[in-house]
Amino acid sequence: MAAARPGSRHGMNALAKGLIAGAAGATALNAVTYADMATRGRPASTVGEQSVQRLADLAHVDIGAGEAGENRKAGLGPLLGYVTATGVAVAFAAAGGSRLPTAASAGVLTALAMVGANGPMTALKVTDPRSWTPSDWLADLVPHVVYGWVTAVTLDRLR
Repeated sequence: MAAARPGSRHGMNALAKGLIAGAAGATALNAVTYADMATRGRPASTVGEQSVQRLADLAHVDIGAGEAGENRKAGLGPLLGYVTATGVAVAFAAAGGSRLPTAASAGVLTALAMVGANGPMTALKVTDPRSWTPSDWLADLVPHVVYGWVTAVTLDRLR
């Protein structure tokens, strides 16, 4: 099979499949995260909002003060997660990763999502995984594993 040309029908399909699978994976990740919050009574993470603030500071962009600024961070923080989730899935699909067995795809997607989410936040000094407790790691790992499986299964079904 010849490689897809940019803009070809095959390339567009990989993009569309990646977007669909990434959205499904992000939805599953969020559902597991919210279920964990409800079960353990833990608060929502603020690392998304902190990342937005750090990025705004680095870019010298004023996102506003007071309630309006906090609301922007509250809206933009989760959007960063959706961008990461769909971006990982699109890149994986475009690279032909969806041809792997589902279990292998799930493992790769889990790892890519964890690096894609935590790498930038670590670089921004919003979090430091070296200081995480086993409970912190589990709270981060489980939703990403669910993301990896749902995304891999979705890509497999879209083949």
